[in-house]
Amino acid sequence: MTKAMKLADVDRFYERLWERNPEPKGELDYRNAFTLLVAVVLSAQATDIGVNKATKNLFPIADTPEKMLALGEDGLKQHIKTIGLFNAKAKNVIKLCEQLIRDHGSEVPQTREELEKLAGVGRKTANVVLNIYFGQLTIAVDTHLFRVANRTGLAPGKNELAVEKALMRRTPDRWRLHAHHWLILHGRYICKARKPDCPACPVNDICLSKEKTTV
Repeated sequence: MTKAMKLADVDRFYERLWERNPEPKGELDYRNAFTLLVAVVLSAQATDIGVNKATKNLFPIADTPEKMLALGEDGLKQHIKTIGLFNAKAKNVIKLCEQLIRDHGSEVPQTREELEKLAGVGRKTANVVLNIYFGQLTIAVDTHLFRVANRTGLAPGKNELAVEKALMRRTPDRWRLHAHHWLILHGRYICKARKPDCPACPVNDICLSKEKTTV
């Protein structure tokens, strides 16, 4: 495991990402808190592009729990059948609609504890919704964040929860709101899994990775 980066360099790391992209945005399309929640549930083991293609025609007709429930599990499957694990995801989305209507007055809850009680919603999904829609200072750790945090030394950890806790502890307050977006975009487009684009990396000189690419 790469050793942990100095805290002064952690601050510099985020500052460099901020300079390139002051207001980073997620790449999932949504209309409201409910459609964001559904989009994130659908995005597990799928690409944002693939999810957006599926929801392009879904969300205009089903942007509330009631409308989605009226569509039914089979109707929903017809819209999301191009997404991996669509059968299980359709079942979870219909169930979470029932839960939202029954337990939350059709509103998306604003706490991780309540979100994680919903079908198909884990800690990562809850953190994404809390951060993107409600502006809470959470950091959702996916495969990209896990790789970036460990490879660079930003916040090394043996598993996603350890990395999340390390990021929350080591990320200065002023960067925490957008940390998830900066790191996921950095991992997706520069610090890629198979061949990171180190020559184009804005934090190359700070990064502690011992296996940097030169071309």
